Amino acid sequence: MTRRTGPETLRRAASPARLLALAVLPALLPALFLSVLAVPGARAAESAPTVSLSKKEAGMGGEITVSGKGWRGEALLMLLLCGQATPERGVIGGTNSCANGAGRAVTTDEKGAFSKRLPVAEPPEPCPCVVHVATVTGEQASADAAFTVAGHPTAELPRGTGGGKLAVLAATRLEGDSSLLTWFGAPPARRLVFTVGNLGPAPVEDPVFEIGTAHGVYAPQWEERQWRGTVAPGARARIALPVELSAGAHGDYQISLRYGKKVLAEQPWGVGRPWGVTLFWVLLCLVVPAAVFRIGMAVVDRIRPRTVGAHRTAGARPGPAVSKGLPRRTTPVARTARSAAAGDADATTAVLPWFTPDSAPSENRPRPTTKGQA
Repeated sequence: MTRRTGPETLRRAASPARLLALAVLPALLPALFLSVLAVPGARAAESAPTVSLSKKEAGMGGEITVSGKGWRGEALLMLLLCGQATPERGVIGGTNSCANGAGRAVTTDEKGAFSKRLPVAEPPEPCPCVVHVATVTGEQASADAAFTVAGHPTAELPRGTGGGKLAVLAATRLEGDSSLLTWFGAPPARRLVFTVGNLGPAPVEDPVFEIGTAHGVYAPQWEERQWRGTVAPGARARIALPVELSAGAHGDYQISLRYGKKVLAEQPWGVGRPWGVTLFWVLLCLVVPAAVFRIGMAVVDRIRPRTVGAHRTAGARPGPAVSKGLPRRTTPVARTARSAAAGDADATTAVLPWFTPDSAPSENRPRPTTKGQA
């Protein structure tokens, strides 16, 4: 009986190699899995923004050099010296705890690096202090570096602010109405009302929120709003924060609410056009030319030349025209002696009788005769 070779024979010959590969593969899978996870983590660590300082301590009036790497290319950054902050917990009180007057702005290069000299000033809050670097526009990113201001007071950080976690539980809304002044260009104002709940194990005291206003394609402009109160663990609170736009603002706006580095809610706001300003300019364009015209006419009337004798007849009123060759008709207005003496108010005026040409006394009187007439 002859022995046949075929696929079945080949599979039998390769079975020991397959068994060896199957035995080694489970041992290699964890190593491969860890290598895959390690690469993105290393890339993320390399791309995370960092801040370094030339000095760790300096007194007021000094100067330090702040350097950074891993930032977005050609990004505008803000450098501030803040109190009541640590790199682990960040700036607790927001930019209100920073020396804003001594802050500096810098733009990163194409590789995301920068170097800028920062004057040392005393922040409004006690140390521990940090040099806070954050982006101004675009994607939000920040980093802190510990720093000590020599001679500045030091105090402990507030307790119970690290374990709290706020979340919006209901839809946000804008409350308030526009006044008559808003129709004439006054800044529109509303109140952003929302309900938050504390999902963390520790209470949150006096949280600092950020209100961002965006118009069109522009990035939102953030302003800090601090709410006075405490949100206990598992409790909720209704918060109302003021929102105000610039004078004469109109169009579609987007109001954003941010706590920490997380945007909690967004609310659209349509602002009407201030038609009172348009009406004012229309009236101004009509009244000013009319006033200039009246003033010009008055000036022309004063400086124009006048004819001789015009001032004598300027106030005289023209009388009725008198026909040439006709005798003037006069009306006697003398009162009788009796009515004048008696003072009678109903006395009549004596009027001479009129005569016709045929009955005139001169026509009926005989003409005188002369000598020699018969």
